[in-house]
Amino acid sequence: MRLVIARCSVDYEGRLNAHLPLATRLLLVKADGSVLVHADGGSYKPLNWMSPPCTLAVEPAGGPHAEAGAQEVWTVRSSKTEDRLVVAVHEVLHDSTHELGTDPGLVKDGVEAQLQKLLSEQVELLGEGHQLVRREYPTAIGPVDLLVRSPHGGTVAVEVKRRAEIDGVEQLTRYLQLLNRDPLLAPVEGVLAAQEIRPQARVLATDRGIRCLVLDYDALRGVDDVESRLF
Repeated sequence: MRLVIARCSVDYEGRLNAHLPLATRLLLVKADGSVLVHADGGSYKPLNWMSPPCTLAVEPAGGPHAEAGAQEVWTVRSSKTEDRLVVAVHEVLHDSTHELGTDPGLVKDGVEAQLQKLLSEQVELLGEGHQLVRREYPTAIGPVDLLVRSPHGGTVAVEVKRRAEIDGVEQLTRYLQLLNRDPLLAPVEGVLAAQEIRPQARVLATDRGIRCLVLDYDALRGVDDVESRLF
């Protein structure tokens, strides 16, 4: 992984256009080819990024970029679309490369991992006609717990938690922003599935168009007959 701290401006051009004015930012170039632009804030969420497969070309600045004071220009092009991320680097404050090796991945706690497995086997709980595509669907910013195909041809990304709080909504939002850039998956809807969903998380999820699904662990395991309950 290459870490570059630089004064730079950033432009995303393609299906959507976005501009980040000149400021000091962290640029991450990962071994999978992804490039992410971070600020010193916003938690884990990058300001902008390009997901793999993509290519990075670094050239001396010319034209308007050189006139504005840039030293070099990074152009990151998507291999699937015409989208590109253009980073005009004015000053490099730090540049280092580190070998991280193979990551073992996130190890979920026992109940959460079991919830994910059980829901993957009972995706009809999301609605009739839903079909599992894959568990732990890989992305440049981490694996999506479940990727599911809806009966209408769209895609559903499911984040599974034992107890869902605001950070779970933020995490799923980040996945949805990334996945919806892929024309083979879009449109992608989100479902936050958990044994308990905090009120603040439910309000935020609803505001962002994310559906909430409360999971009954015992019913999923088949040890509780919900139809026979008195209350």
